[in-house]
Amino acid sequence: MSTTTLLAVLIPVAVVVILACIAAWMFRRRRRLQERFGPEYDRTVDHMGSRHAAHAELRDREVQHDNLDIKELPADARHRYTEAWTTVQQRFVDRPEGAVGQADELITRLMQDRGYPTDGYEEQLRELSVEHGQTLEHYRAAHEVNSRSTKGQATTEELRGAMVHYRALFDELVGTAR
Repeated sequence: MSTTTLLAVLIPVAVVVILACIAAWMFRRRRRLQERFGPEYDRTVDHMGSRHAAHAELRDREVQHDNLDIKELPADARHRYTEAWTTVQQRFVDRPEGAVGQADELITRLMQDRGYPTDGYEEQLRELSVEHGQTLEHYRAAHEVNSRSTKGQATTEELRGAMVHYRALFDELVGTAR
């Protein structure tokens, strides 16, 4: 076999191997982002309009999150927060709207104590998405009901659902998630 023939066979084979490696790398990167961010991955792809832009956004979130000083709660703080949550739940019976508002405030304080920024709802979503992407939809749903509740537009059943949604995120943040 001549050198020219050998090169004519080896070059296309090398190109195919390189392209296959690049495709596998991109697939693994996409899969890692999907697993880490859960439903937030698809939401970000839809919002950004392309996978490439979404990947850049999600990687940016990871970098920003890595610069935060997120810490676990000490046992005494976990206990205090758990007691506070129990009190909020008990208040739901007599004042559902107030209890949902208090649950939102408790989640915000808990986030702050853990080291998450709490300057605004969108920033909270962005930072929570990195480690809590699977339960972020709970937070979104609860926050939406809480916003409507402050205008007197939420039913008692919606308020009950909001408490369940807040509880899912609360359990993760306080470290008692099942």
